[in-house]
Amino acid sequence: MHFGRPKVSGNGRHSSFAEEALEEAIRCCKNGAALDQVLLTFGSKLSGSDDYTFLFRELGNRGEWLAAMRCFEFAVGRERRRNEQGKLASSMISILGRSGKVDLAEKVFENAVSDGYGNTVYAYSALISAYAKSGYCNEAIRVFGTMKDSGLKPNLVTYNALIDACGKGGADFKRASEFFDEMLRNGVQPDRITFNSLLAVCSGAGLWETARGLFNEMVYRGIDQDIYTYNTFLDAACNGGQVDVAFDIMSEMHAKNILPNQVTYSTVIRGCAKAGRLDRALSLFNEMKCAGITLDRVSYNTLLAIYASLGKFEEALNVSKEMESMGIKKDVVTYNALLDGFGKQGMYTKVKQLFAEMKAENLSPNLLTYSTLISVYLKGGLYQDTVEVYKEFKKQGLKADVVFYSKLIDALCKKGLVEYSSFLLNEMTKEGIQPNVVTYNSIINAFGESASIECGSDNVTQIVSTISQSKWEYTEEDNIVKIFEQLAAQKSASGKKTNAERQDLLCVLGVFHKMHELQIKPNVVTFSAILNACSRCSSFDEASLLLEELRLFDNQVYGVAHGLLMGQREGVWTQALSLFNEVKQMDSSTASAFYNALTDMLWHFDQKQGAQLVVLEGKRSEVWENTWSTSCLDLHLMSSGAACAMVHAWLLSIRSIVFEGHELPKMLSILTGWGKHSKVTGDGALKRAIEGLLTSIGAPFQVAKCNIGRFISTGAVVAAWLRESGTLEVLVLQDDRSHLGGTRFGQISSLQPLTL
Repeated sequence: MHFGRPKVSGNGRHSSFAEEALEEAIRCCKNGAALDQVLLTFGSKLSGSDDYTFLFRELGNRGEWLAAMRCFEFAVGRERRRNEQGKLASSMISILGRSGKVDLAEKVFENAVSDGYGNTVYAYSALISAYAKSGYCNEAIRVFGTMKDSGLKPNLVTYNALIDACGKGGADFKRASEFFDEMLRNGVQPDRITFNSLLAVCSGAGLWETARGLFNEMVYRGIDQDIYTYNTFLDAACNGGQVDVAFDIMSEMHAKNILPNQVTYSTVIRGCAKAGRLDRALSLFNEMKCAGITLDRVSYNTLLAIYASLGKFEEALNVSKEMESMGIKKDVVTYNALLDGFGKQGMYTKVKQLFAEMKAENLSPNLLTYSTLISVYLKGGLYQDTVEVYKEFKKQGLKADVVFYSKLIDALCKKGLVEYSSFLLNEMTKEGIQPNVVTYNSIINAFGESASIECGSDNVTQIVSTISQSKWEYTEEDNIVKIFEQLAAQKSASGKKTNAERQDLLCVLGVFHKMHELQIKPNVVTFSAILNACSRCSSFDEASLLLEELRLFDNQVYGVAHGLLMGQREGVWTQALSLFNEVKQMDSSTASAFYNALTDMLWHFDQKQGAQLVVLEGKRSEVWENTWSTSCLDLHLMSSGAACAMVHAWLLSIRSIVFEGHELPKMLSILTGWGKHSKVTGDGALKRAIEGLLTSIGAPFQVAKCNIGRFISTGAVVAAWLRESGTLEVLVLQDDRSHLGGTRFGQISSLQPLTL
């Protein structure tokens, strides 16, 4: 966020002798004895703490830490005034902290306290700031407590450092806000740095609304915003899925004559990429170049990742070449993006080539590199390669984290290997790594996608505690290696299938119970996964049982889903609209997934009028971008139930155009995709569902010869069909589950055209 901030280079109060001493010190900083001689030579000429601070600060900026420490120790030894010694110590701690040398900063602080000149607000604040800059939040808070116990009163610098520690150390906003409230109670007024740090905490936690409130409070207090404020605010907006708001913020920056920099563009570009708006992201790169802003390493890596995710590998490799022509060598982040992009496209030979090239460049693979490779190989069924990469990862001594395990679990789940992923879940908890909501979402999603995956135990809690220990004995040998080796030995293992739908349901309930037990709060993705699982239930009673679990976490989601499922739309629609407004604040992919899951569940249980209402609300809220036009309906991003409901709504909309006397476009298209991830090309589930629907209602669409996932018809033929007397009856959706009762909502069944 603070890219481009100039390094602190002193306050200008040092003497010319200090600059001469620095030149001599730089020449001989590798030679301790020679450096001591320089210090002795200039000792009588250097004027106190200002000169010495300048000297060891400049050496520190050049990475000469041992020389800087030698100068500091020399200065403290010559200085007899306690307050001046304290100033030297505080400055040295700050310099070390800015450069991530926390161990040296601790040493300076401890020596200063034991020698009687370090028990000052400034020394404590400097150490807290050093911890903050390295992300050591708990250590910073511990030092803060010790400081207050020592009878010292925190100042603005202290509180700013604490709040900064909360942001960099991953603490929640509640902790940071408590320190903010404390500083206000103690009469310490916040400044721009305070708010910048608070915004950074919000950004990391995805608290967009809180960030907006803080920004407004800055304005109310008359605190000017700078480029760092806006960059952090933009990051909060993008992390909160508010990409359109981010563009408004950029416009406001221009109005205030605060010019966007590399970080500004990189932040918004990353936000666009995360929201799936890749074309907009690419246009921002062009805008960035037109503005004369040179792309940095982060910008190039983001651009490369976008092209790789789009499967535009020639463009991605061209970006890589352009980076090198600008003197920017590929780093680990670059390679990670390429490995992920090529891996998603199933180009495993290229993945192996890139990994070898990376190591040939003497770049050490990091945790993300290994988790990406293992995930890619697992999804591709290359289990022997998975074993080799995992063993190399262990050999490097890297420590797996929750993200690493979650990626592995997700990869196994996507292969239908839920039993294996459940064992991994047990392994990570044995290692003391707490699963997060993403981990559980992967497993719930896997159950939702297949209602017949065998569970390892009849006991619902066993799914999240252990998998049959008769398969893997607990020995010193890594159990994860055993999983991968077993998969390699029986490559046909793809998740044993049975007809144990009831047992499958119990597994989902078990995962939900474990989340509740560990107080892991589900998110919208969790709810979408549960709704997907409902759609796979064989009976209405089982779906109701599953929905009951929502009461444990969110009564609003439960009320809307269950009410719509029961056909009670008039009573729950106001509540539903409130929920939909909250969902709209999410990024587009998360929001569309929720709408899809809810619509699919309603469609599955024949609440088709309710499904159409949800689809129309999603259309009105622009959840599905670029989905609907008069000439084309693009269903690529939609699930089958939502797509079927959308087809009905689209055709009714076109019918209203015809009856108003307007001509339809010459060619009409319905795009479904052609199932490139299916075992049989052109046999995607969405295509089959739409083809069956069009046939059942007699719609005159045929598969296009040039695109087997596209249904086409001429406007004249469709208009003639829409004028037929029986067409309206087949287009207007009705609820087939008449025994559920409920009052019909809206005017869908009327002869009036839909207002879209």
